[in-house]
Parts: sequence; C-alpha cells; structure tokens
Amino acid sequence: MNQRTNKLGWVLALVALVGVNVIAASWHQRFDLTEEHRYSLSAPAQQLLRGLDSTVLIDVFVAGDELPSYVRQFRNTLGDFLQEAREFGGKRLQYRFVNPFEGDTATVNALLDSLQYNYGLQPLAVQAPGKVGDNLEVTNVLHGAVVRYGDRAVGVDLLKGQRGFGTSPEELAALYNNVEASVEYKFAHAIQKVTETEKPIVAYLLGNGEVWGPNINDAFLTLRNEYRSDTLNIREVPFIPPVINALVVLKPTQPFSNEDKIKIDQYVAHGGKVFWMLDNMYAEFDSLYKSQGFIAFDRGLNLEDLLFNWGVRINQDLLQDMQCDQLPQVSDGTGAQRFVDWPFFPVLNGTNHPISKNLDGIRTFFPTVMDTVQAEGIRKTPLLVSSPNARILGAPAKIDFQFLQIAPDEKLFKRKNVPVAYLLEGRFRSLYAGRIPGALRDSFRALDYDVLPEASSAGKMIVVADGDVATNQFSPQQGPLPMGTNVFTRYTYANKDFFTNCLEYLVNPSNILQTRGKEYTLRLLDPKRVRAQRSTWQLVNIVVPIGLVLLFGVAYQAARKRRYAR
Repeated sequence: MNQRTNKLGWVLALVALVGVNVIAASWHQRFDLTEEHRYSLSAPAQQLLRGLDSTVLIDVFVAGDELPSYVRQFRNTLGDFLQEAREFGGKRLQYRFVNPFEGDTATVNALLDSLQYNYGLQPLAVQAPGKVGDNLEVTNVLHGAVVRYGDRAVGVDLLKGQRGFGTSPEELAALYNNVEASVEYKFAHAIQKVTETEKPIVAYLLGNGEVWGPNINDAFLTLRNEYRSDTLNIREVPFIPPVINALVVLKPTQPFSNEDKIKIDQYVAHGGKVFWMLDNMYAEFDSLYKSQGFIAFDRGLNLEDLLFNWGVRINQDLLQDMQCDQLPQVSDGTGAQRFVDWPFFPVLNGTNHPISKNLDGIRTFFPTVMDTVQAEGIRKTPLLVSSPNARILGAPAKIDFQFLQIAPDEKLFKRKNVPVAYLLEGRFRSLYAGRIPGALRDSFRALDYDVLPEASSAGKMIVVADGDVATNQFSPQQGPLPMGTNVFTRYTYANKDFFTNCLEYLVNPSNILQTRGKEYTLRLLDPKRVRAQRSTWQLVNIVVPIGLVLLFGVAYQAARKRRYAR
C-alpha cells in the first residue's frame, strides 16, 4: 500500500510539473515592483501593440561580441523591453538582434552605408572606462534599429537628441539611464509611423512675411515626410478649414490684420491647434555680418492682444545667456579664427514636460522673454527655459561685434530658468466674441462656417518666442544644413527633435508622446565611499559567503551526528 501510494505521488508530481511548464510556456506574467514602473509599458503603447493588424519586424543593431559592459547592459535592457512589447503585440511583433559588423569588409561597409543613407544611423566609437594607465579598448557601436511593416521602414536612432554628459562611469551611467527612459517612446513612435493609415494634416501659414526658401528646408521636408502638409495663404482663404489638424506659423515679419487674426481666432475656437514661432523683435543674424551691427526694435506683428487673450505675453526685450552657441572671431593679424561664445544665441534647456524632457540643448537666435497672464481655464506649461546664468536686455538695444571683443561680466547674468516657450492647454475663448464685423460674419454664414465665442472642447497651442528655432543655416559647400546645426562648428543641437515633438503632441490623439515623460531614477554608489571602503567590501563579499557555507556544514554535521547518536 505504501509503495502504491508513493508511485501515485510521483505520478501526480510529474503531471503537476508538466502542467506548470505548459502554462508557463503559454502564459506569462511579470510583476513590476520598481517605483518608476521601469519594466511596464504605458497604456498608449499597450493599445498600439494590441492593435497591430500585420507583422512588424524590428532589427536591433546594438549587438556585438566585444561591447563595453555598460553597452551590454543596455542591450539586455532593450531585450527585456522588446520581450515585454511582444507580450502585447503577440506574434505580430517580431524582433532580432543583428551585429552590423559581422562579415567581410565589403558586406559590413555596404550595410553601414545603407543604414546611414536610408535611416540616418551611423556607428559611434565607444570605449570602456578603465584605470589610469590601462589601454582602453575602442569599439564601434550602432545605437539604432530599423522598424519594418510591409514595404515601409523607419530608423530608430536611440542616441538622437540626448544630452551628452561625459565619459566617466558616472556620466555614462547618466546618459544610458536617459536613453533607457526614451526607448519605449522611440520604438512606439516608429511603430506608429510605419503602421498609420492616415496622416494628420498640417498647414504652413503664409501671407505675413513668414520665412521661406532654403532656410526652412529641413522644417518643410519634415512636414512633408511626417504629415500631409502644404502651404496656406491666410490672405487668400475666407477661413482656415477645421479639417487642418495644426497650423505652423514660423517667423512672420509683417503685421497681422484684424481679419487675419479673426481667421486664426475662429480656427482655434473650432478646435484647431497652432504652433507659433515668433520673432517679436527685429534682430537678424544676417544683419550682424552685413552691417557690422544693428538696433533691435519691435517688429509690430500686432499679435499682442490675441496671445494675451490666451494667457501669454511676448515682451520687447532680448535674452542673453552664458550657455550659448559660438561664432568665429579673427584673433590676430594673420587672419586666424577662434570660436567665442555669443550670449545672444542662447542654448536653452528643456523642462520636465514630455515634449522637451531629456533633450540636448535647443539653439536659438536673439530670443525674447515670455510672461504668463490670467486666462480662465488655460493651463500654461513652460517648455524651454534659460540656464541659471542669463540676463534680459531691454529694447531698443544695440547689437554689434563689440560683445565678442569683451568677455561678458558674469555678475550681470543672474536670472535663471527664464521661459522662452510655453504650451497652452484648455478651452480657448475668442478675442472677438460679439464684435466680429458684420460683413465678415455674413460671409462666414454664407459658407456655413459658424462663429463661436469659445472652443467647445479643450485645445492645445505652443508659443515659442524665437522665430529661428526651426530654421536652418545654409552652407555654400553643402547647401541647407540640418535644423539646429551651427554652420561654423557643425555641431547639431536638438532643435529638430523639439520641432517634431511639438507637432506630435499637437496632432497625435494616441498620446504616445506621453511615454517620453518617464523618469528613471539613477541610483549610483558614492564613488568616494567605494574607493575608501573597497577592500572592506571585497573582504566581506569573499569571506562571508565562505563562512556561511562552513557554518552550515558544521551545523549540519552536528545535527546529523546528534540524530544518529540516538
């Protein structure tokens, strides 16, 4: 009877073990106990993945045999994220890690050239930090991926737009911590782009001297590639069609008439979104070189009342910042040049909002300063701010190269976090409620276009007090440069990332951009205590485990001897 019972017990145990393995193979569950939900996907990303109707293939190029430890850890993080994404996407989401440096030289070069030309992905030389005197091994790593869906493909540059910190272990940890926080958004955004069936409509406004030509090459190509986009001359249309999802107003130079403002006012009341990038002061980069200086003064765009009604005010002054871009200066009689800081070109910081969080600096030309005013029901969120070392220069202001000859007095730069861009959200009220001219009101009615005193639902609007934030400079050798690239130093700031994030936030109803708001807490060891107590903790880590094993062995033998002695 005992033998039969034992056999039955073994059989039941075996069946239970097989059953547990079958269930585990078909159903997975992971509990994320981290404070910031590091290993959980946001609701918009889950919804996007569950809605896939065909296979999405992701090729990840963060791979190789001789990667530094911090890159290997990042690769493992990518694997964990993609596995978690597959739990929601199922078999319709497939991924693989591809080593782009594996194979003969011709094959590797062909692949790297293709990735750079088609997707903007290029290798980065990295090295593992070591002790003083060690030979550091340098290797190339491609921090990117390609997301494919049918005949569409989108590149994912995992380092693009990230602020650099340095090469020390702590600085590299901070960099990759920010990169990990942006992984979900970058992959979700790429999947959304390749799978979307209908792109939002974005119009580039003309009619008030907006910038045009090679200086908006990058911005206009971005609009054409990412959205259904075209120009819209406000002087040639009776009203702005509500079917347009967003309106881009980039650096107008001529005053807006009341009729122009009424059209924009009613477009907003009908639920339209506007992305304003305005130069309230006349201050041009070209004038600086052509006339060796100029006087900055008010442009008179006649938009003060409209923006004031919606909760913001662009002041008539200029922002200077010690954190700024550089210009070349002839340093001696031989014509040799050196680069010097130019405080009128501030490099602005992002805030904690998903649009600008963790971005590299945003380069601006002669930006002005913004204030907020009371506007019922409107929430104002700063997006771009100055560094802690800024100052405000009142208008009219003389600007010439004398600022390059004399080092700025740091004691004058006492202002910090001066706002230059705001996001406005809420139900926008019409500035012209009850006072639209009769002839214009009748023409609206004839076209079945309702005049609204306020928006029926919450809307969005972004106002940037710099018209050059989305322009690009021109090189005689290379033509139009990427947005935010300094024509002299060729350093590229994160202006394009800010531009695309703003548009994405305005027109994308899926709220995928909210995933950029993830905050990963970096929990590093104190390097001073690590160096001071290194030997102690090494001794503890070696001796304590051995001591515990020996103690267990002695206790076990004592217990065994005592048991069998009876």
